[in-house]
Amino acid sequence: MQREKLSVARNSLYVAVAITAFKAFAAVSTGSLGMISETAHSGLDLLAAAITFLSIRVSDKPADSVHQYGHGKVENFSAFLETALLLITCVWIVYEAVQRLFFHAGHVQPSFAAVGVLVFSMVMDWWRSRRLSMVARRWDSQALEADALHFSTDIWSSGVVILGLAAVYLGEKFGNVALQKADPIAALIVAGIVVHVSWRLSKQTIDALLDAAPSGIRNRIVLDLQRVNGVIDVDQVRIRRAGNRYFADVHVALERGVTFQRSEQVVASVTDAVHESLPDADVTVRSIPRASRGENIFDRVRAVASQHNFSVHDLSVQDLRGKLHLEQHLELNERYTMKQAHDIVTEIENEMLHDVPEISSILTHIESEPATIETGREQHADPKFEARLRKLAHEFPEIKDLHEVELKRVREKLYLSCHCSFSDDLTLADVHDICTQLEIRMKNQEPKLFKVLIHPEPLTDNRR
Repeated sequence: MQREKLSVARNSLYVAVAITAFKAFAAVSTGSLGMISETAHSGLDLLAAAITFLSIRVSDKPADSVHQYGHGKVENFSAFLETALLLITCVWIVYEAVQRLFFHAGHVQPSFAAVGVLVFSMVMDWWRSRRLSMVARRWDSQALEADALHFSTDIWSSGVVILGLAAVYLGEKFGNVALQKADPIAALIVAGIVVHVSWRLSKQTIDALLDAAPSGIRNRIVLDLQRVNGVIDVDQVRIRRAGNRYFADVHVALERGVTFQRSEQVVASVTDAVHESLPDADVTVRSIPRASRGENIFDRVRAVASQHNFSVHDLSVQDLRGKLHLEQHLELNERYTMKQAHDIVTEIENEMLHDVPEISSILTHIESEPATIETGREQHADPKFEARLRKLAHEFPEIKDLHEVELKRVREKLYLSCHCSFSDDLTLADVHDICTQLEIRMKNQEPKLFKVLIHPEPLTDNRR
């Protein structure tokens, strides 16, 4: 990209040098204000081409620690300077044209050489404006686009000057005074063309320098983001441009209960949605947790615990005489003292009562969250022990099979784990209740058991 942009900018600079030199020679030989205005115009085009070439060399440099958004704004500033130079030219041309029209006439000497120079410049302007425009569209370069627009208008302005010289020639030949004033009028027309182009360029460059978003693009992006699965609202979309690169800053609201991994998936989808409208944009997405409209009491309770980076389980809400009572289990680091753990639970409970005012009271079972890897050893269960366990399992008709019984001894305490098969269509709530009852029955039957872990699985899975 940089090689092609530099090549076309360099060629444009060489052509500008040649055209300016030829026009200067023709202006001196003819004394035509239109020709002088064209020379001044081309001289500023030469300066603009030089600025464009230098800006292209700088703008494509990668971002660094100081210019963290890259150097693309140099292109926009280059286009702004070109606009300012064109407007300065217009002021001088208009002033001189008014002087020649109303105060003192200047002598104009039309010549075929001058016309030849203008025709040559028109051909060269057509060639380089076409090349510049093609590369500008390919790489979205505002500096090259400004140059292309300049040189395309030069074709028309040169044509106007040719008509002015022709009119002066005819006026001298036939003695028509009105036609002899065609030269300053042609200069005013050139100035009008330049003002028109400058106005268009100035709006584009000022918009870029002031970080104006492209028309309609923000609304389109907002609509695309609202269709992203997981996004419940779009808080902010800001777009800025530096050179040929867009930067998008997006804030989206997600359900506050989503996991960190899920939020990353949604962020990736949001980035893809922005790229639908701005393919090469550098997108920054901030995800904001927010309560969704469909949250129930359990979701809101879990959200409070998540804000403190804790998770609760075994939630149970009972309606006792019109008042809701919450029971929950909360795991805390096993190294906490009783006082530390109780203070944390008290703070969380108070926040839950504030955020979920429907709840009248809360009872929290504090569990220790393991922070160390414990050393244990397997222990073989005798056949009679396993037989007693299977007999207990048979008391529950929903349990179709009990297998993979394992015993472990950890810190001189006995741990039991086993697998139970259930019907595929049994609800998870029923499965949990049955497993809890079976655990209680096993501990009552075998008091030496410290902990029982039952892994439920569908019957079809066990048959495979």
